[in-house]
Amino acid sequence: MANDMKVLNDFDSYSENLAQKYHVPGIFMALGKEEKIVFEKGIGYRNVNEKLPLSKDTVFGIGSVNKQITAVAVLQLHDQGKLSVHDPVVNYLPEFQTPNDLYTKEMTIHHFLTHTSGLPPLATLYGAMKKSMERDPKPESGEQPAENPLDKVPVIDTYEELMDALSKDSFTLLGKPGTVFSYSNEGYALLGAIIERVSGVPYEQYIKDYITDPAGMHHTVFQYEELGEYDDIAILYHSRKKDEETVVFESNNPWDAPPMRAAGFLKSTVADMLKYSDLFHTGGRIGNAQILTPESVELMTTPYIKCDFNKYYGYGVMIHPDFLGYKFVEHGGAIKGVAAHIGTIPELKLTGAALANLGGVPSTKLLFSAFASYLGRDIEDTELQVEEIPLSLDELKAYEGMFASPEGMAVKFYLEEDKLQASMENEATTLTPVGEDTFLFAMRDSKYAISFLRDENKKIHRVAFGYRQISKAE
Repeated sequence: MANDMKVLNDFDSYSENLAQKYHVPGIFMALGKEEKIVFEKGIGYRNVNEKLPLSKDTVFGIGSVNKQITAVAVLQLHDQGKLSVHDPVVNYLPEFQTPNDLYTKEMTIHHFLTHTSGLPPLATLYGAMKKSMERDPKPESGEQPAENPLDKVPVIDTYEELMDALSKDSFTLLGKPGTVFSYSNEGYALLGAIIERVSGVPYEQYIKDYITDPAGMHHTVFQYEELGEYDDIAILYHSRKKDEETVVFESNNPWDAPPMRAAGFLKSTVADMLKYSDLFHTGGRIGNAQILTPESVELMTTPYIKCDFNKYYGYGVMIHPDFLGYKFVEHGGAIKGVAAHIGTIPELKLTGAALANLGGVPSTKLLFSAFASYLGRDIEDTELQVEEIPLSLDELKAYEGMFASPEGMAVKFYLEEDKLQASMENEATTLTPVGEDTFLFAMRDSKYAISFLRDENKKIHRVAFGYRQISKAE
């Protein structure tokens, strides 16, 4: 095991250079060992204009890291016998409907927890966030406004309106429940509705009463107003393109989505996230509070379904069977003003968290590299190391096409200079074939996997990328 100075020596200049490269206003990272912080580092500020410093107690958004806390709440109710993770969803949400009645009735809480319900990427998150997004500052003259996904999406303010929107949508389910992994904010939003109906208290109040308060996570809230006069709060920043340059600007209007808070709208601190992460190596204990049973921690961290090239999904967490030689439990979160990631190596009682106040910055890369450095490994050891396989031009040509989802993701694949290229979010990158219908590519200093999926006629009809299955455009 490396000592703490090893982390500082390896990681300091690397993290600062990467943060500067991606215009990070502020990021705070820390590692914990056996329930004590052993390394911490802040880069930048929680408020750039006033040059206010960061700390382990600075409040940031955590985005989809919230999903594992929703999973903890579900498992608490499972432990108490108030529900079973194998119960059908319609037992608790009888008004829940999709275009496929048979599959709807087969969907269980387990399927929502593991993103295997068959729900495809949808636009409902934008409807739920619409009111708050419309309060964002408007682009200045000469700046390129982002494409607005709000125009055709109705406002969704309640669980009932969310289920009504799903019942009226004409999407096609990706497959029989339990067979296809595709990340679904809607599934986790509706877990919040189930928690609410089973417990008899609002989802947000349940999280406070049964998780954050007992665990002593006193700066973990859904609304900043809950913090009272506490002022160690990170200002939110956003970015857009202006004359081909990235412009980072203050946009301290947090997006909110009342019926989808269970999917990713919690705020927290590095200190609270490290405290929370202890439950993975203590058998469900956080401080003096037994939050989960050891059996439910095991349920939560079981690798149920492959979700990426080298990782699996449990309940609200991703699991690497072999991360630097250890089982690694992690999850990230991203939204405007948020780039968050937390992770745990339970065997070593080692936890980590990295929280930033600008979306799209490499918090994941920095956190994984901090783990590598602490363990005495090279910073790049966390990257995918796979041999390239040869493919002919004809074979590569079969992958060309445009793939898009209502959630807003769009990727174009095309041949250029005898290589398969991918264009997304105004960036282009070369894909390297590494397996059957599987490629790797580099973007923003990290490597990612992408897989093409074939229908019963062996025709490519979807691509798995960003934990979503995205359909080929007709």
